[in-house]
Amino acid sequence: MTDQPAASPRSARRKPRRGKRVLWIVLLSVAGLIVAAGGAGWWMYSSLNGNISSVDLDQALGDDRPKKVVAGAQNVLVLGSDSRAGANADLDHGDVSGARSDTTMLVHIPEGRAKATAISIPRDTLVTRPACKGDDGKTVPEQKRAMFNSIYSTGGPACVVKTVESMSGVRVDHFVEVDFAGFKGLVDALGGVTVTLDKPMSGEKGGLKLDAGTHRLNGTDSLKFVRTRYGYGDGSDLGRIGLQQQFMMAMLSEVKKQDALGNPARLYKLADAGTKSLTTDSDLASLTALSDFAQSMKGVDPDTMETVMLPVAYDKVDRNRVIVAEPQATQLWEALRADQKIPASAKKSPATGG
Repeated sequence: MTDQPAASPRSARRKPRRGKRVLWIVLLSVAGLIVAAGGAGWWMYSSLNGNISSVDLDQALGDDRPKKVVAGAQNVLVLGSDSRAGANADLDHGDVSGARSDTTMLVHIPEGRAKATAISIPRDTLVTRPACKGDDGKTVPEQKRAMFNSIYSTGGPACVVKTVESMSGVRVDHFVEVDFAGFKGLVDALGGVTVTLDKPMSGEKGGLKLDAGTHRLNGTDSLKFVRTRYGYGDGSDLGRIGLQQQFMMAMLSEVKKQDALGNPARLYKLADAGTKSLTTDSDLASLTALSDFAQSMKGVDPDTMETVMLPVAYDKVDRNRVIVAEPQATQLWEALRADQKIPASAKKSPATGG
């Protein structure tokens, strides 16, 4: 499957913002760290708080949104963006302008918050992008058969949220985004992440070259790992989703194994790297809000997190693209809206890549 070129550079947004389940864990004890630090606490708080950027979803989306069905459940849209601006330009494909949503997961935390499910949306999925308000405040018209990863560059994160809500009927409670440089910094702050491959990566088309077996990856190689496509498996975007899900679980396990929350110096290093990479909705756009949200998520064990790919089928017009598969997708979204277990039938994807 081929990548679609980005349309426009990422617009400046209001500070603060950005993250993922990894960051919820890392930021869980930041408040305690600040209190323990005494006089230095205010400097640390201000420094970390100033790292974050935000998007006001309520203002951008208005009232035309799905209603929340189960009050205690939470749905968090997590984006990994491939902006080539600033520090990101040195990491990968620096000659490409603009930004796209390279990775998209809708993380569902059920009422009771004991387990989470991450729904990956393939970047090459053709969807109907609803009319939405772009980063510049102007209306972006509806477009049918828009490639999912192009929506970010066309209308910004609020437009991605509106598209996901439109296609799923699921209310997105929070938005979190991590970019190239921030992802690399977070992995390096951890001292690397360990992954195990059951078959080798060939390194084709600039991807990471690894033998089968266990490897300790630094930030740069971790970024190549989650972006590897042509040199592993069937070379499809669907196969890459499996690598991304595998790495996410390995990263969460690394945070847990290191007991990062029990080491104030390590915690601050991780929090600094994480918040520098972080864009969130305005409700999460402060260290206090992130810490409170992380506290409410502490019952979610990374080892029990379920990862599911949105069921897709190959497009009949362009086999390099996929479309949402029915009735599987409807069954999946209905389960999320009702905070019910996703049926096995809703996880079967007609597109067999990956």
